[in-house]
Amino acid sequence: SSLRALGGYANIFALESFMDELSLEANMDAVDFRLMHLSDIRAKNVIEAAAEAFGWPGNNSKGVGCGLAFGQYKNIKTYAAVAIEVEVTDNAEIKLRRAVIAADAGHVIDPSGLIVQLEGGVIQAASWTLYEQVLYDRGGITSRDWDSYPILRFGNVPSIKTILMERPGEPFLGAGEATTGPTAAAIANAVYRATGLRLRRLPLTPEAVKLAALS
Repeated sequence: SSLRALGGYANIFALESFMDELSLEANMDAVDFRLMHLSDIRAKNVIEAAAEAFGWPGNNSKGVGCGLAFGQYKNIKTYAAVAIEVEVTDNAEIKLRRAVIAADAGHVIDPSGLIVQLEGGVIQAASWTLYEQVLYDRGGITSRDWDSYPILRFGNVPSIKTILMERPGEPFLGAGEATTGPTAAAIANAVYRATGLRLRRLPLTPEAVKLAALS
């Protein structure tokens, strides 16, 4: 939990991945399952808005899958739902096709600034989720350059559509890192629908996908 987002990234990845697994066990749509277990109308509204704008359940076929995840940052700040479509190539590389964000940050003073913050969170979290890890050997850290510590590049940044829920007069809600956790879980949930593989350890590298396929 020392990573940026104060644990929210890893915790929401785990929680929202498990919510998807539970929805499958219940034989329910992932969005319907979440809505059934939420009482907060603002949480429901962002999930419904993201699903509608995305065209949920989207295109789920061999090698292509869609996932959705939700989180409320620190349980008291911005509500955010993220839906993502991925393609998993024959080489087990995960390509991000498109993403939709729906967010409720209360009364919004600077919509453009908020959109940039939310979309930047998706891009940063996608980099963590797909690429970033610090590697060690007995002598210390071996991830010392961009070859050994790869990050997301422009070629794998998805198109992003962002929807802001209008809440004039409501209290302002912090939105600094609201999309990081939902992004990770949405990607993992999409990979499951594309491949049938449930990956529970980050990052979701081609090697991790291949290992999951073997096991």
